[in-house]
Amino acid sequence: MPKIAITGKGGVGKTTLAALMAHIYAEAGHKVIAIDADPAASLAYALGMPDDLAAKVTPIAEMEDLIYERTGAKPGTSGGFFTLNPRVDDIPDRFSVQYRGIRLLQLGTISSGGSGCICPESAILRALVTYVILYRDEVMILDMDAGVEHLGRATAKAVDAFLIVVEPGRRSLSTAANIQKLAADIGVTHCFVVGNKVRGPADRDFIQGNLPPDLPMIGYLSASQEAIEADLRGQAVFDAAPSLVEEARQIVAHFDARIATS
Repeated sequence: MPKIAITGKGGVGKTTLAALMAHIYAEAGHKVIAIDADPAASLAYALGMPDDLAAKVTPIAEMEDLIYERTGAKPGTSGGFFTLNPRVDDIPDRFSVQYRGIRLLQLGTISSGGSGCICPESAILRALVTYVILYRDEVMILDMDAGVEHLGRATAKAVDAFLIVVEPGRRSLSTAANIQKLAADIGVTHCFVVGNKVRGPADRDFIQGNLPPDLPMIGYLSASQEAIEADLRGQAVFDAAPSLVEEARQIVAHFDARIATS
């Protein structure tokens, strides 16, 4: 089962792609776990999850009793002694919610120490992501920000690929190049680009012309008023934007073909 980390600059549409891919894999009959690791957590709503169900999702980083039980240290502390490899095998089933064949987990943010802090919250989140990647037989969609703090070297090597979402703009493309370097630093060997908010051939040419030559493009999502309106209504983009769904199906097909031959 593919293990996919979706990343990119804030606001480029990572969550839209993550939700579309999760629904596409689930519709094909695969077990899917979607992990919201973006500080601006919104994957539940992009999936079209009802408000009452989304409200049941508690970020793992905010479960102070669980973190203390599993690591032996209180959240918010750094340094000192705590378990670096806590038990996490029961967390995906106990603390996720399911919707239309998709299991959703939300990691939450680490408020102390910043990115890459040595703290009990970081230990449990990294162990959890590692467990899902290495030991659960299901498609994993990891909706990340532009950082890689949830992925250690051993974990990263088990990820099939980073999908880096870009939009027509130099800042977005510069972030993509930085993410590719970060990914290589921790052992990720496959990075692909998905262009989003594309208005036409000029935008496609701009993106393609400004990508590093070793960063392959696997597809585009068009700028979509339907996706904007779906967000306003709290509707799944998968249900509201059929043209985007077809573009996302092509992206999934290209991704699966690339991974199968790598």
